[in-house]
Amino acid sequence: MLTSTQESISSEVLDAIDRRLLTLLQQDASRSNQALAEAAHVSPATALRRVRRLVELGVIERQVAIVSPQRAGGLQAIVEVTLDRQGAEQVAAFEARAVADAAVQQCYRVSPGPDVVLVLWLADMPAYHALVQRLFTQDANVRNVKTFFATHRAKFEPRVDLPAP
Repeated sequence: MLTSTQESISSEVLDAIDRRLLTLLQQDASRSNQALAEAAHVSPATALRRVRRLVELGVIERQVAIVSPQRAGGLQAIVEVTLDRQGAEQVAAFEARAVADAAVQQCYRVSPGPDVVLVLWLADMPAYHALVQRLFTQDANVRNVKTFFATHRAKFEPRVDLPAP
């Protein structure tokens, strides 16, 4: 969830050059600063300074390599979790345990419906069963778990479309 400070950063601080740099980096963050600057039509010094500023502001959280799940093998699962008690402390406690687990790629509090949705990446079905024991079975506050196993990924795009200034 964005704080008001983060919202104001994206709407007030990002100009056309920042947006162009962010769009290019979201397409391919591995390009050199020289190539990035050329594609953004700015000097290399400007590109480097701007990207560093975007990192410092938290607009760029991190740069990662995206591994092909088809080549890596394993299972991807989307899990809906409903908790028995939805108080702030109980939800935060479950969330803390979930995000600490290496198999959890993404964790969202959602409304309406389940309390939490998790995206998991697991080596195999025994790894899924071990996760079920760690996160769900041993937690008395977990009321219901509904798991969907991905059988085909039609689209995965981590890009964030930036609104025009």
